[in-house]
Amino acid sequence: MKAPLWAPWRMEYILGPKDKTRCVFCEAVAARGDDLRERRVLVVTDRCAILLNTYPFNSSHLLVVPHAHVSDLEEMSPEDHAAMWSLVRETAIRLRRAVGAQGINVGMNLGQVAGAGIADHAHVHLVPRWLGDTNFMPVLADVHVMPEYLDETWRKLHPYFADLPGRRAPLG
Repeated sequence: MKAPLWAPWRMEYILGPKDKTRCVFCEAVAARGDDLRERRVLVVTDRCAILLNTYPFNSSHLLVVPHAHVSDLEEMSPEDHAAMWSLVRETAIRLRRAVGAQGINVGMNLGQVAGAGIADHAHVHLVPRWLGDTNFMPVLADVHVMPEYLDETWRKLHPYFADLPGRRAPLG
């Protein structure tokens, strides 16, 4: 008999409360001071925020989240749309430098049926990739091996976003 593969951190997401009256992205955008770090926000610009995905597909999986609580691109103002995609570009540049990524998956899941875990607030995923980073674990066991804790990833990425104008938690 084969030994089971354990990913107990997923249970927090699976069984965690799904409070539809609050939005974790809106709360992250509104955060101040140490709350930014607790929510793993790297920077809040005038129209968007960059934060670590709490349930990542790979190490340093980032999200670009507009301030506007909209579920689809067509609901977004032209200014918010332009700001979001401009920040996606800046995030990809910094992410590649910060972690030495050989590639980056950039994408959106618009709607629950498209795979959006948070369908009510549109956001863009940036997932850094390295040659050989995908192996048998996700295919056979539906397990992702994360080589680094989220807080350590936040500390590592923080300096790479220091030149972007906006609100951020202190590194220390």
